[in-house]
Amino acid sequence: MTDIHLMLLSALQGLTEFLPVSSSGHLILFSKFTTFPDQGLALDVAVHVGSIIAVMIYFSETIWEMVKGFLKSYCIPNFKNPGSKLAWLIIIGTIPAVIAGLFLVQNGTDELRSARLIGWTMLGFGIVLFIADKIGMTIRKIEHLGILDAILIGLAQCLALIPGTSRSGITITMGRFLGLERREAAKFAMLLSIPTIAGAGVLVGWDLYQQGNIMELMYAMDGITYSFIASILAIYIIMWWLKKSTFLPFVIYRLCLGSYLLLDSYGYLEEILK
Repeated sequence: MTDIHLMLLSALQGLTEFLPVSSSGHLILFSKFTTFPDQGLALDVAVHVGSIIAVMIYFSETIWEMVKGFLKSYCIPNFKNPGSKLAWLIIIGTIPAVIAGLFLVQNGTDELRSARLIGWTMLGFGIVLFIADKIGMTIRKIEHLGILDAILIGLAQCLALIPGTSRSGITITMGRFLGLERREAAKFAMLLSIPTIAGAGVLVGWDLYQQGNIMELMYAMDGITYSFIASILAIYIIMWWLKKSTFLPFVIYRLCLGSYLLLDSYGYLEEILK
């Protein structure tokens, strides 16, 4: 892998991770529509780690309150303490993704890395995001969430294991259906990404270490750095945008990309261009 390949992949991951357009889908499509080879799932996960580091820095105050509340409650659920409550909601919301992720690890994921599947998920979940953003009430903040809300958002996150769905997009979609304000839905989606991606990163890192693949580990470390820089930029963009605007531009992008992928994968695009 060349340095330019790694930098482009990492930048693509960082910029798309927190926008509801599917970073994993874009990483897979990158090799399909360029001359670069498929980097594989291991590097995909590695560059995601840079994104959660960016989240932890951007929301450092919130995370510190979660840690303090969690420890102050002696690691026992205490929903009267805001920090403890949020920490436990994140833990509860992560459990479904852990179970689903372990299932995929046991059964393989190669068949999910197809442009046609990404086209369908881009298109379908883009429409669902549009509906949720249109009909979802904007009356709740994160502190109003309960256990059932965390479970529902966590179950939605499981769908993001299918490339093209978008982890941030599907969790934001469920948050909007539950009445969360747009920025609050985006914030909870980002916080929920920390344990999920961190867990996947640890598993991939351990696997590379056991294989003794030092070169892949070096690529992974460089990718984490590059994606961190791009991720910080993406977080500022989405949080600034959602102060006054909706998710419509991202929906339009998903519909256009999804339609293109489907037309191309079914051979219709070539016929249209003749």
